[in-house]
Amino acid sequence: MAGHRAFPIIRRLISPCRIHSRFSNARSLTYMPRPGDGDPRPVTLIPGDGIGPLVTNAVEQVMEAMHAPVYFERYDVHGYMKEVPREVMESIFKNKVCLKGGLMTPVGGGVSSLNVQLRKELDLYASLVNCFNFPGLPTRHENVDIVVIRENTEGEYSGLEHEVVPGVVESLKVISKFSSERIAKYAFEYAYLNNRKKVTAVHKANIMKLADGLFLESCREVASQYPSIQYNEVIVDNCCMQLVSKPAQFDVMVTPNLYGNLVANTAAGIAGGTGLMPGGNVGCDHAIFEQGASAGNVGNEKIVEGKKANPVALLLSSAMMLRHLQFPSFADRLENAVKRVILEQKCRTKDLGGDSTTQDVVDAVIAFLD
Repeated sequence: MAGHRAFPIIRRLISPCRIHSRFSNARSLTYMPRPGDGDPRPVTLIPGDGIGPLVTNAVEQVMEAMHAPVYFERYDVHGYMKEVPREVMESIFKNKVCLKGGLMTPVGGGVSSLNVQLRKELDLYASLVNCFNFPGLPTRHENVDIVVIRENTEGEYSGLEHEVVPGVVESLKVISKFSSERIAKYAFEYAYLNNRKKVTAVHKANIMKLADGLFLESCREVASQYPSIQYNEVIVDNCCMQLVSKPAQFDVMVTPNLYGNLVANTAAGIAGGTGLMPGGNVGCDHAIFEQGASAGNVGNEKIVEGKKANPVALLLSSAMMLRHLQFPSFADRLENAVKRVILEQKCRTKDLGGDSTTQDVVDAVIAFLD
């Protein structure tokens, strides 16, 4: 009888509520670091143009407040330069990781984009932009959580242009089997490792049958190796229409170079704006983290003079960088602090309907760091 009376007591002891209260404050072991993993890591820092110095300084302040195990090697690089200085490239080759503000690219003329130069020389073949809703920031659409993975080294950005005869310019779009396969593999690998359910290939193969046809062929071949991940295709113009009407249908999107730029900026606008969305460019050996969607406000003089640039996108990009460097707890602390600031709705820059300065946002994020 005594044994039977003990059963209700045991059931109460192991009830879900008691289990939750017993372990809710326990610290989970996220990973086992190797000896030396906590050593401070050098990161090449390029503040860039316009708002770049404001938002990169925001990252520096937050990293210092967190005592994050990184330190920055700062270099002045500007979009009007003909090329990235050699000492900057050597720093990135050595450190393998770079944090970058926006670099203005002159429209027309003979100056090429330094952003494209960096991606090509470092072979940063994959651009990743995460566009998602933030609690506390109402938008037209809910349940948006899209990752745009863009081929970064060829396509219309190959830079192969020439004047055939006066008044006639020819621009070449280059698509290769090698580059298409490796970006498709990166997209499916990302989906697999992050428990994503679907990969959508964006194309215009109905018109560019050989170039975009090769891209689709490569995506289909890689998709066959990942039977647990749903795969579909969408023509780029229809894709833009679907994005602004039913964005929640998309998960991971893999695109050639130009389409990815358009799709990422559209998705960012839907989810809350380019000032919020993090991103990075990665290759086999190096990575550059920067604002995910177009830094169209990089040269906005009013924002620069008022010191009211939104630092959230670069703060979240730096959290991506911390995770890339295998400092996940620091990345979690930073992301959680940023999201709490947005949820609280007291500190917002002009692009989010407020009047806060960059420093106001930085102070608020630091205050929420656990």
